[in-house]
Amino acid sequence: MRNQPVNIQYPSSPLTEESSTQNGGDTPVTGGGGGPSNIHPLPEKLNSPHHKGGWVRGHQKDGGSYDKLMPKYITAGAFARARAAEVSTMLKAVRKVTSSCQLFASLPNHMRRRAMSHNTKRYPRRLRDMANRLREKSLQACSKKKEQTKRQSRKARRRHGNLLLEFNRRQRKNVWLETHIWHAKRFHMVKKWGYCLGDRPTYKCYRPCYRAMSNHCLLQDLSYYCCIELQGEEDKLLASLSQMTSKEAGPTFAAALCISGRRQGSVVLYRAGHYPSQPLGPVTFLWRPRVHGSTHRQLWIWAHPTIKQDLLPELQSVCQCCEAVVPPVVPLVTPAEVIPTPEPERRPENTPEAMQIHRTKRKRNCKDASGPPAKKILGDGKRSPSTPVTWRSNSTGIVINDLTMEIVRYRLIGPQSHSVLAETLEAATDCDPSTLWWPEHCKDESKMNLHRQQVDIFNILKDIYSSGELPSGTVLGLTVDDPRLTLPTKRVKALPCVKQLHMSLMLMLVIQAHAMCLCCVFLSEVDEEKRRELMLRGVPELCCQSFLWERSIRDNVTDNKISEQELNRMRSEVLVPGSRLSPTPLQGRVPILLVHQPGKQVGHEMNSWGAGWDLLLPKGWGMAFWVPLVYRGVRIGGLNMSLKHSQNKASPHFPHDYPDCPAGIRFQEEQEAELLDKFKRRPPAKRTNYIKHGCLAPFRCPWQQLAEEWELITREGREERKRDSQTQTKTGADTVTEVEMTSHPDITVTKPPSRFAVLRNRKSLRLLSGWCRPTTSKGQRPCRVGEVPPLDSSAATSFLTEHGMSLVWVRLSLLSKEDLRLLSNKSDCSSPQEPPHKNHFNSRLKCRKKGSKKLATTSSSDKTEGSGSDLPSASEPNLTSVEDAKSSSETPTDLIFGLWPDPLPSITSHCSRVTLGWVTQGDFSLSAGCGEALGFISVAGLISTLLNQPMEHRGTLLLRNPTSLSYRFAKINIEV
Repeated sequence: MRNQPVNIQYPSSPLTEESSTQNGGDTPVTGGGGGPSNIHPLPEKLNSPHHKGGWVRGHQKDGGSYDKLMPKYITAGAFARARAAEVSTMLKAVRKVTSSCQLFASLPNHMRRRAMSHNTKRYPRRLRDMANRLREKSLQACSKKKEQTKRQSRKARRRHGNLLLEFNRRQRKNVWLETHIWHAKRFHMVKKWGYCLGDRPTYKCYRPCYRAMSNHCLLQDLSYYCCIELQGEEDKLLASLSQMTSKEAGPTFAAALCISGRRQGSVVLYRAGHYPSQPLGPVTFLWRPRVHGSTHRQLWIWAHPTIKQDLLPELQSVCQCCEAVVPPVVPLVTPAEVIPTPEPERRPENTPEAMQIHRTKRKRNCKDASGPPAKKILGDGKRSPSTPVTWRSNSTGIVINDLTMEIVRYRLIGPQSHSVLAETLEAATDCDPSTLWWPEHCKDESKMNLHRQQVDIFNILKDIYSSGELPSGTVLGLTVDDPRLTLPTKRVKALPCVKQLHMSLMLMLVIQAHAMCLCCVFLSEVDEEKRRELMLRGVPELCCQSFLWERSIRDNVTDNKISEQELNRMRSEVLVPGSRLSPTPLQGRVPILLVHQPGKQVGHEMNSWGAGWDLLLPKGWGMAFWVPLVYRGVRIGGLNMSLKHSQNKASPHFPHDYPDCPAGIRFQEEQEAELLDKFKRRPPAKRTNYIKHGCLAPFRCPWQQLAEEWELITREGREERKRDSQTQTKTGADTVTEVEMTSHPDITVTKPPSRFAVLRNRKSLRLLSGWCRPTTSKGQRPCRVGEVPPLDSSAATSFLTEHGMSLVWVRLSLLSKEDLRLLSNKSDCSSPQEPPHKNHFNSRLKCRKKGSKKLATTSSSDKTEGSGSDLPSASEPNLTSVEDAKSSSETPTDLIFGLWPDPLPSITSHCSRVTLGWVTQGDFSLSAGCGEALGFISVAGLISTLLNQPMEHRGTLLLRNPTSLSYRFAKINIEV
């Protein structure tokens, strides 16, 4: 009895005689010896439900509980019978063989051998049959498990067919561009908008990419932009699209048709009849030139993938297109290049067909060759066949086609982008008649004359020094040879043609004949005249035509593309290794479109910075053009470089800088969730305490609340001026960046608030820009502006009546130390500081940390919060009762250390300086040589600030980082 259990619980009260019954017998105990430490309780359950004596271990089967009372005496007979029952139960459990234990576990130790695991003859004869059955059962289970989890070797997985199957499977959730594999090896990839896109390179390239945009060329893949095609009569198309645009916000679709050589532009679309309150977002468009004077036109609209879900239904509404699906014409294609079908992807892994596909060898037999081969997804091959792609209107005759992923779009940014294109592309040559599309077009003399005119204009482009010299919106159609045929052996940097610069010198040194010299000079003058005419007037309308507009030709070019394997075989048969294939293969003619993209068009500095070309190709030819362009020394940029490109041009970037669009609202919500999650991952001691810094919303910008508060402030100011005609205005240097206002903690809007909108009226923007006194990027030199009416109370009132709930896009230039001396005559020009704010939520956070401990009393919490309060009383959180503290501590998202909880107090009067707006983009600008920021401010707040500033200091504001308490002087510019 020495090995007793240690978890026996003894009762604190003395035992009665009723509780001292036998554990295993029926008669009371009359004698015995020993103390309680020697008692071993029996596990038998008492028969009587009302019997309270005895202590047993475990739980009853009927859900009741045992009385944990120790017996005072036991009998030897009952104790022995109970132990014998336990021993028999234990032996029975040991002898029982289960599937989880080995058979030799039931044998004594001296009979157990390791050899029994694979040789059943080592078992005793009475156990051999059972051992054989268990062995066969285990072998069957292992074989099934190995067949399911068996993985192919790397050599098998890297075969072309298996690679395509794996790539197609990985594209089910996120679409891959044709350059995805190239980017995946060199870029950090992100999953956005249903695509897998390259964000930034794995190597440092911020400054090299900027130098490429400024001096050479930067290449980007914009094939994820959605293309929507509209076909119909010109007057009906313009009448339908005019409902979604406004002349006050800039050029419309019809404006591009009035300029010779310009067939493309950009415009902000709105919901039909809701300008300027409900914008959809910016789009770029491209008109097809008229064919033989016909009024039937074709229009391509390029939209960001985030606004496609809002834009497509709106276009169907204004064009009166019905929901009936018009199936597109499916061209006849070769079996090797057919669009993939989802059957190989939908097969389960455990089927015999799937296992056969995984185990196929490189040399397939005739039986395997009959199955469908693995095919590469091109264009919209991933889209479901039931998804509509075409809509037609019975009343207007307009047809809408969804060409998403049907056209490859590359963007080349930089002054030498045309030089890169001139080195990479070569115009297509004539060929003998054949069944392919290009030989058929060579039979038509008029089409070949048009092709020769396009070739002449393309050759003139080689002599242009910079892409910014061409008129914005130039479009050139062309047919070129396969660029893989002229791929250089090593990477070279394409430079502009300097033939014209050294023509006279070369003629004097090399050519001695006087007549030949005059002839060459005459030819150079003719070329110079053509180049000047191209720079002034642009490309003629006839040369903007391209075969890329026709779906049948696009499909023909895609289906008959020469594979890399066939191209390498043809190269191996060339007599001189490395020379070009002659003659050019008939399948190597590709129609393209070159669309000129203007650079910076706002402001007074760096005009045409960031200009370049957009290269439009048929699907399937992405990598065939991408690699030759890379071999010409271009830099590759991702999504991050697109944002930096917009910052240097001082233009809003979609969807970051469109807070009034549905896509911009969704982006702001996603960005807030991402930044908040990143903030929570940091330890509380390493987080920025935004409450002490006076930042109410560090991860989102409450534009609606800002516009409502300023609209109410201006309304109250107008009513107060009506009551009291005497107004007090501050003068002096201290009022340059400060507007004194009373706190508005109880701001309430009685009527339903109207939705804010971004000011895009060109006339109003020019007026507001003149009132801010625009300067250069560094804010040191004022810029000339036209005649602007003076800013007074009447002009401000009339302006705010129309744009009271609007925000305006501004550019802020941080002033240097030398510029601060111009603001004040004082020697000390240090920047002002924001006083630290008191964190009133520490007590509530402490109550949450205590958890089940004693909560703080109401009086002590009120005393802690009331001491040293320097914020308005409406913004102080008061815990009026213990229940409120408990409820606040139980809410997981109620309080986060360092963040102000919802609802937010007054935004405008929370800090010591009045808040006008927030910055959405900010960084050190390599183009300006100083810090620059882009963002939105309230129109009402801006005009109120300008009215209280002296004329010489108008447009000077304060800018503060959310993680800092120091203000910086900045000059505001509104560029139109």
